[in-house]
Amino acid sequence: MKKIHLLNVSILISSFIFGQQNNLELLYQWADDGTVLTADNPGDNWVGNIYNEIWGFVQNDHEFAVIGTTQGTHIFDVTDPVNSYLVGTIDGGSTSPDVVHRDFHTFNGYLYAVADEMSTSTLQIIDLSNLPSAVELIYDSNEIITRAHNIFIDEENAIMYVCGGRVNGSSNYLSLLSLDDPENPLFLTSYETHGYIHDIYVENNIGYLNAANNGFHIVDFSDFSSPQTLGSLTDYPFQGYNHSGWLSEDGNTYVFADENHGYRMKVCDVSNPNDINVVSMLLSDVQENSIPHNLIIQYNLLYVSHYYDGLWIWDISNPESPSYVASYDTYPLSSGNSYKGAWGVYPLLPSGNILVSDMQYGLFVFAPPQNSININEAKNNAIIFPNPCNDILNINNLQESAEELKLYDVYGNLVFEKLIKNSFKKINTEFLSSGVYLLSINGPDIESKYTIIKY
Repeated sequence: MKKIHLLNVSILISSFIFGQQNNLELLYQWADDGTVLTADNPGDNWVGNIYNEIWGFVQNDHEFAVIGTTQGTHIFDVTDPVNSYLVGTIDGGSTSPDVVHRDFHTFNGYLYAVADEMSTSTLQIIDLSNLPSAVELIYDSNEIITRAHNIFIDEENAIMYVCGGRVNGSSNYLSLLSLDDPENPLFLTSYETHGYIHDIYVENNIGYLNAANNGFHIVDFSDFSSPQTLGSLTDYPFQGYNHSGWLSEDGNTYVFADENHGYRMKVCDVSNPNDINVVSMLLSDVQENSIPHNLIIQYNLLYVSHYYDGLWIWDISNPESPSYVASYDTYPLSSGNSYKGAWGVYPLLPSGNILVSDMQYGLFVFAPPQNSININEAKNNAIIFPNPCNDILNINNLQESAEELKLYDVYGNLVFEKLIKNSFKKINTEFLSSGVYLLSINGPDIESKYTIIKY
């Protein structure tokens, strides 16, 4: 089924935002042996990386980070983030420098690890019960999984979904494994209906399938012997290689990223799987080669590992009008046409601290964005209309604490500013050229941003 109702295209003003980058507090950074990869010292594989996926978990009242490298799996205690330290390293089934991809997920005190290169790769299961003292590799076999690109565990139903690679003798199909016995996974079935599935998000047997060049699909796996497609989106703007996505806590919004340079992420209304709507789109827009990779939603904040542009965070409490929150460029070198920089992000630790892996610069731990609470509380209180506008832009329902209004053009130049009170009602926009602008409304406890189009 092909279906799209595009309600709003959210265009972020990159020049304005770029000047605010690195407005997150960096608590800790690690690269193996204190070294990092540079343009003059790349990794040995086709994308020139040592580091890949990031994951996080809690065990025995400690917070931990997991980062993959060409060597294997590295586990850090990040409970006291400024004094984070390496707990243990587990060599992968293959430690070849050709290993680009690893992926991780935790379940019932175990860490599951896979890689997507080399015939010697395996599924590894690591016992975390003795952390932070020690970890133990208790399963290391290619009997079921030789290679896998991504894994996701539906923890409520103890089922691991395996994307890509080679599973149970078959290649590149989605596979389901039972983890009823967490130390002894059991192959259940493979799924081929929508072709190659690059990544998946699953909640209570409902899978949200990022199907590469085959679009986006929602599938009910309650009866895994006969899965039912609930809805599909196979025709949408900036359609490319659907790489990864995540579901909001309320189950109504799904955001996915097409892994193509310059292609915007799609914010979708999935409240009715039979009628999937793209309601807005967004991208860092730092350069024409900007490209999103992996993303996670937590408390209406969208966290994106944005390759060359580092970590980016948006507020999607109003999915039709996302707003910029914060960013940090983990990759200081210039952008290009390949894939380098921030690989993965994990913002789900109870502390709120954010884990990021950079393909060349290793592990980063950030404090939560300080202004996210204010933005969540204050966003979208003002009513802006008409938008697009011609001669007059009306502003109603301003908060009493709003003190300052500023308007920026696409180059980040301030074109209008005014000290305001809640009675302020309109801006005369006749002097503006046609184009896109960023309207910023600020006060002691408010920070709201709106995309404005002048025609």
